[in-house]
Parts: sequence; C-alpha cells; structure tokens
Amino acid sequence: MTGAAPRLYTIAPGVPFVDALAAGMVARLGDDDPFALARATVLLPTRRAVRSLREAFARVSGGRALLLPRMMPLGDIDEDELIVINAPDTDAAFQPVIGGLRRQLLLARLVLSFGGARWSEADPAQAAELAAELARLLDSLETERVEFSALESLSPDDENLARHWGDVLTFLRIITEHWPGHLKEEGAIGPAAHRDALLAARARAWTAAPPSGWVVAAGSTGSIPATADLLACVAGLPQGCVVLPGLDLDTPAATWAELPETHAQFGLARLLEHLGADRAAVRDGHEDWPSPTAPAHAAPRARVIGAALSGDGRTPVDADMTDACAGLTWVECPAPADEAAVIALALRGALEKPEATAALVTPDRDLARRVAARLKRWDIAVDDSAGRPLAATPAATFLRLVGEMASGRLAAVPLLACLKHPLAAGGLARKVHLDRVRDLDRLVLRGPATGPGLESLLARIKLTAEGVAQRGNLERAAQIEALAPWLEAIAALVAPLSEMMRGRPHDVATLARTHAAVAEALAATDDTPGASRLWCGDEAEPLAGFISDLAASAAGFPPLRGRDYPALFHALLSGRVVRPRFGRHPRLHIWGPLEARLQHADVMILGGLNEGTWPPDAGNDPWMSRPMRKSLGLPLPERRIGLAAHDFAQAFCAGQVILTRAHRVGGTPTVPSRWLQRLANTLGDERTGALKRAGAAWLKRVEAAEHRLPPVLSARPAPAPALALRPRRLSVTEIETWQINPYAIYARHVLRLSPLDPIAADPGAAERGSFIHDVMEKFHQRFPKGVPDGGAATFFAALCEIATEILGPSGIAPGLRAIWWPRFVDIAGWVAAEEVRRRATLRPLAAETTGRLRIEAKGGIFTLTGRADRVDAHDDGRLEIVDYKTGAPPTQTDQKRGFAPQLPLLAAMAEAGVFEGVRPAAVADMAYWHLKGGVDGGEVRRFAREAGIETADAVAAALDGLRQLIDLFDKVETPYAAYPVPGRMPRFDDYDHLARAPEWATDTGGEGGDE
Repeated sequence: MTGAAPRLYTIAPGVPFVDALAAGMVARLGDDDPFALARATVLLPTRRAVRSLREAFARVSGGRALLLPRMMPLGDIDEDELIVINAPDTDAAFQPVIGGLRRQLLLARLVLSFGGARWSEADPAQAAELAAELARLLDSLETERVEFSALESLSPDDENLARHWGDVLTFLRIITEHWPGHLKEEGAIGPAAHRDALLAARARAWTAAPPSGWVVAAGSTGSIPATADLLACVAGLPQGCVVLPGLDLDTPAATWAELPETHAQFGLARLLEHLGADRAAVRDGHEDWPSPTAPAHAAPRARVIGAALSGDGRTPVDADMTDACAGLTWVECPAPADEAAVIALALRGALEKPEATAALVTPDRDLARRVAARLKRWDIAVDDSAGRPLAATPAATFLRLVGEMASGRLAAVPLLACLKHPLAAGGLARKVHLDRVRDLDRLVLRGPATGPGLESLLARIKLTAEGVAQRGNLERAAQIEALAPWLEAIAALVAPLSEMMRGRPHDVATLARTHAAVAEALAATDDTPGASRLWCGDEAEPLAGFISDLAASAAGFPPLRGRDYPALFHALLSGRVVRPRFGRHPRLHIWGPLEARLQHADVMILGGLNEGTWPPDAGNDPWMSRPMRKSLGLPLPERRIGLAAHDFAQAFCAGQVILTRAHRVGGTPTVPSRWLQRLANTLGDERTGALKRAGAAWLKRVEAAEHRLPPVLSARPAPAPALALRPRRLSVTEIETWQINPYAIYARHVLRLSPLDPIAADPGAAERGSFIHDVMEKFHQRFPKGVPDGGAATFFAALCEIATEILGPSGIAPGLRAIWWPRFVDIAGWVAAEEVRRRATLRPLAAETTGRLRIEAKGGIFTLTGRADRVDAHDDGRLEIVDYKTGAPPTQTDQKRGFAPQLPLLAAMAEAGVFEGVRPAAVADMAYWHLKGGVDGGEVRRFAREAGIETADAVAAALDGLRQLIDLFDKVETPYAAYPVPGRMPRFDDYDHLARAPEWATDTGGEGGDE
C-alpha cells in the first residue's frame, strides 16, 4: 500500500471475503515491513467476522508466524484509548449507558402511569412488551439522529392521519415529554446514542491525528449513519481504505441512479453517495487487491443473480446461466420437517469430504433449531450464530414454571408441569420424586379439575384413597395416601413465593430474589444443593445475570401484585439469547444472513426462502406510519429488504449452493421468496426445472436415510385372539359396544388398555351424568319410600341440598355450579313433581343397584353385569326399570333393531332376580328419564311402547341377541373388528386412534344413526 493506492475497493461475490482481505493485507503490508501489519487496524461489522478474519490470516500465512493487525467490530470502540489519545469532544462518549433491562422497566413504568390513551390500561407484562417496542423506536431515532422533540412536529390532529395514529402520537409523549428527564435523572444516555458518540469520537480523533498504521474498514454497507461517517473518515485517512462487500460494477448507470430501497445494491449506492465517491472510482478486488483466484463460477453467478434481483430487463447470456447453474440445487420441500431433514443430510454429507465446510444460512430460527436437532441424531453439535432463546433453556423454563405454579396456587396443570421438569426434585432423590409425581398424575389428578390450593388437593387425595379402599385395593389406597405429606412438603417449599402471590403488592426485586430462592429449594435433591443443579450449563451465567440485573434495575418500579409477576418475568426474559461456549463442530455452521455476509463455506445452504421469512415481511411500524417516518427522516421498513437481498446475493455466489423452502408452514401454504421467483424468470423453465429435479433427489435421499416407507392405506383391524383370551364377563353398557365396535372390547379386555382421563379436564357430559346419578342415588337413600310432608317442595329442597353437598366439600369441579346449576334446578323441579306423581301408584324398590346374570353358552358360562339406576314395583308386583339419561336416549330405530340393548338386558336381570333388594318378577315397563333441564326439566320416554313392541318381546329379543353374540365370538375365527356394521358408528370411541380409524373409516358406508 504505497503511493496513490485506491481508497475504495470491492471484493466480488463468490470470492471468500475474509480470505481475500487477509491475502491482500499480507501481500501489501507483510513483505516490506514485518511490523506494518501489526500496526494496522481492521474494522469489521461483527465479532464473528473478526474471528473469521483471524482464522483467514492463519490460512493465508500457511503456518508462517505473523504479527496480526488489531481487529475490532465497528461498534466496539475502546473508550480508554480515546482518553489516552485525548480525542476531542468525547464527553458524550464517556457518559454511562443505561442498561437494557433498566431502560425497559423505566419505560414500562411510564406506560403504566400514562393517562389519556388505551395503553394506560395495560398490565405490567403488556407494559413491558410496549416498553420493548418503545426502546426500539428510541434506538431508531438515536441511530438516525432524529431529536425526540421532532415528534412534536407530527400533530395528533393532522387531517392526513388516521385517528389511531393520533392516539399513538399522544402516547408517544412518553418520549418527548418524560423520557429525556428520566435519562437525565439516570445520568446516562441510550445505547444507540452511546455507540454513535464513540464512533464520532473515533472519527474526530483519527481526523485530528491520523494513526501511524494503516486502517482498513471492510465488509460494512454503512447502513448506520454514524458508521457511514466513520467509513468516510477512514477513506480520507492518508493510510486508510474501505473494502466494500460485493459492489455491483455492471449495473447500468441509469438503473443505478434509480435503485429502490428494496434493491440489493441500494445500501452500497447510498454509502457511495455519502462518501462522495463515484462507482467508477471503486477498484475491483480481483484486479487491484491481491487475493485468491476467483472461482470460475463466481463472475457468471454474480451476473445472473444481479440481473435477477435488478429487474431492469437484463438477460444474461446462455453461457453465464449455464455456468451459474453448475453447483446449484433447488429443493422444494412439503413441510419444514422435510426441509430440516434435507438440510441436515446435506450438512452431514459435507463431512464425508476431508476438510470440507458447510453452512446453513437462514433468518428462520425455527428452521435453524430443527436442523440442529436433526444433526444431534448423528451426535453432531452445530453452533447457531443467533444463539438459543434464553427463555427456552431448561433452567429458565423451570423458573417460569415455578412462578406459574405458585401463582396458580398448586392448580393441577401448572403443578404437574413444574414437578415433572428435569430440575425438580423437592429435596428427594430424583427417582423417588418422579414416582410421587407419576402417582399424583395417574391416580389423583386425572378427570375434572380440582379447586386451587393445597386444601383442595388434599381433599381430592383423601376422597380418591377412600374410593380405592372401598373397592378393596388397600395397597393402592396407601400409595395414594402417601402423596399427602409429600405434597405438603412441596407446598412448604413454594410457600414463600405463594404467599407473596396472594398478599399485598411487593417490589419486583423482592419477588425476583424469592423466586430464585424457591426455585433453588425445589431443585435440590437428597445429595445435591439446588443451586448446584439450577445454575449450571451454558445458560447459568446469563440467567443468573438476568435475575441479578432484574433485582438491581427494578428500583422505582411500582409494587407488583404477585399474580402479575410470572407474566412480567416472562416478558422481560423474552428476546435474550444464550450462546454455547464450546463443543460445537468446527466444520459445520448455522449463520444468520448478516453473519454469513463475510463468511465462506464449501457448501452454502440458503434455507427458509419463503416470502415473509427471507426476505422478511416489511410489516408496519407500530408507532409510525410510512408518511410519518418519511416526515421525520426515518428509513422505511422496506430498507431491510434491500439489506437482506444483498446478503442473499453474497451467499448465492458461493461454489456449491442449495436453495430450500417449504410449501406449507404451520399448515398454511407459503409463497416462494421473490428472489426465487425472479431467479426462475431469469433462468427460464427448463433450467429451473433441472435445478428442482436435482433437489427432488435430496428428498429421496432423506427417505432412504430415514427408511421411510411409502404410505399404505391401512386395512380395517380385525384381531382374532385365542378363545382363552376372550372376555367372559361384560357389563350391559358394553354389549352395545360389542355389537357395533368389537375392537373396543378387544382393546379394553384383551389388551387391557384403559384410557386416561385428561388432567384438570373441563366438566363434560360424562361428569354431568355422574353428578346427576350421584344426586339421585342419595335422594333415594334419603326418601326410600312414600311422599314426605310438603310433597314436591320437600323433594325439591332435598335435591338442591344434596347437589350442594356433592359439589361443595371436595372441590372436584369448581365450575359445575356456575355451568350446571341453573339446568339442575330445572331438573330438580321436574323430578320432584314426577316423584310425587309416581309414588302414588309405584313403590321404589332399589336405586343404583348392581347384579350379575350367569348365561349358559356353548363356550362356557358368560357373566353379564349391570347397574340399574332405579327399580320400582307396581301394586301387582310387576317391576318397572328406569334409566337416567342426561344425553339423548336411543332412537326408536335403534330400539327396534336391537342396537339399544342396555335397558332390556337390565330388565332380564331384574326378572332373574339378580339385583340386590329386588325379588324375581316380570317387568311391566321400561323407561328412560331424559333429564335435560330447560323449560320442561325432563320427560319420560317409554322404551318398548314407543318402539311399537311389547316389553316382554323386547326383553326376550335382547337376551336372545346376547346369546347369539356370545356364541358368535366363541368361535376362534370371529374377529374383533372395528365398526363391522355398515352405517353404524359409535358416538364415542376411546380406541379409534389405536384402530387407525381415520385411515379407513370413510369406507364404512356411512356415519351411523337412523336409517
């Protein structure tokens, strides 16, 4: 670098940028003076670029020792150095910077205290999210050097603004009227203002006293005004130059002068204008900067992508397009999972070649995480440059779950979610703790939700244990009872935070410290302190730092209600990332577009190429409309698209490139990136089709690697177990299932699979039916016969009292009263009146009585079990069977065709005298009590009469049909098929997923029901 060396250079796309930069500096500085390189300073856009340039110097030197130049990111200016060199006007640069969390909390406090706008009603978590958006606006204003007071020039009453923009401007008085005063009180400045002040101070220092060594600013597009100023300073130094990344020297001048903000070269064109330089003055690095020889594909690939992205009508020659397609693959994937599989396989394949490198470049962090997870299958750990969200790390997740459990007062779902976390132990050995949690989950908390609080949980445990003990399983009952002291111990550990959640408001710092202490207590095992388990791993330091920063930064924030703390904690934690320190693969990488700008890999995979992802959706600024941004001098959101297009073009010019996208994301069809569409238009259908066919081969490789089989339409399952395995005992309610879905009987009684109820389920039809049956059972126990004084009124009062008793003490279903009580009152009124009318001619015999009927069959004795809701007697001794239905009773068609056998089979059991408290007698009538609520309350639906058949005939037909069914399944060749009767489907089926019903059920001939 002697004499009249060019001041502006560019290194073309396709040439490894950092290798070319290192080679040029070594060639121009390293030969004449061995210390000249060490005196040089190199400014780069990112820390990753600094590391990459350091590695490039090692490659270029070929193992020869070098004194490397000073390398630093553009944003990391050394304040101490500015003091040493006595840089002029540096007072602003030395002001302390307000911390990010402190700024967010101060802005959130302003949001909460602001009046006159709808945002004033935000809760603390929403205020924190709004504060984060306000902080971004502040950074944007400071970056673009717009004074806060300029917002006052935008009038809320401007007729050209929509009304809601007026509300926004009113809200932004937080910035214009209040924020400057808060900054003054803090004695600090914003981070963007601090960065700009440091950059400006550096420029002034170098202008006043140029450094003795060379200064090279490389790889920046100068999108930040302060950075552009520093680049202008470097370009003007006696020993300084600027190396631009991928400047297009071929675009016609007329097109160059009219580039839109979305163009890939717009940022560089704007920078050249700021530097006062003409594009013709920029020297191509291939010619003037000693660097590695450009690959043969580089120039044609750059011309093709330049023409595609310019949209100026240029069509590259066929030779260029042919050369550009060499090493290029285009993969269209059905879904993100397939895209991740293709990318992971391509990355792994690159390792087969010694010393080869590969990188995924994508702004889609979900895709990056999917690929990283895929690579772990082969024990390959890849460093994602964007890091991992701190909120998604195990320790942060545990802290969040602890807060939600305490806030939810040990409600079932947050309780289990927290206690099942790998860090939870509660002072016990991890295995012992997990056994307790599984017992609590499986044996206690399944079914309707319990009420909140420890007392409700303990009541549920007691009731469950009593019920199990009554059924004779004393060992299981003791296992359930053992959960009570364990839960009390867990509640004692959580108590400090739970009490703060329910008590008076507390300051955030106290909540944060208590939160961390409770989490440590819950994480402790019998031999390891909780702190040792909680604060470990890559996330330990940033998470502990966040807790400490939160406690320190919350000064002045208004006292917080405990129930608002978990959401605020999560809102403040969002956006923070953690990056692994070591253990990642040296030859595989996952980069964001900015990190990839100066990087090089032998295989570059450009993933997530869907519109709205890459390029990102310009979206709408929540604070400024486009006219408002233009009026203030802020860049439009579309400028981001131009910067993204430049990064895409840089990566596209690598040697081997794989372009990937998914047709659907989250079940929603996607649109290919505009860059892919323009590239397809430039290449033409034939070349594009060839690239996609090459991409289809990758999908086939994935199928082969994962041993995927082509989808085969599943046949209807029809297992035929040995006779010894077939059930010899079923209940009357299961007989209908046996008729229309034998597979469910097979799953329950042969495979012995029982469905688990949901955790904390919302009360549904089954719970409502059980509740009504429990009320009716206790009602008959209280009034076994006759009509008391007061008649229907006494019956009604008793029914309501019993219902209250059932719903009250256990807290099993706290929503039952609000949801069902009005309907139950209607039912109780109808039942009270019906009981008075009925007991005038009928005598109650039994309620909720059980029995067993032995049936002689060819294969041996078959036992039919049943539970009759109610059995009454006529004066002549004949019986009447009543079944309570809270849902719709069987249709007349089902009754005639024998698909509603429950009630007539109960009648057959009553006639046989198998029910406790009921002597053998003929059944005169069978009826459903349809307890539906509403205006009517209920109605009596006669079984046989409405079906047009005699009761005796219905009973005989049901019993005969059962015998035929028993004999049929006593044949070994009879399968337990799923849905064997055309047009007849079960209303509810717990085993349809096991039978894979959706794969074949459309061929059953109908949806069931009346014909």
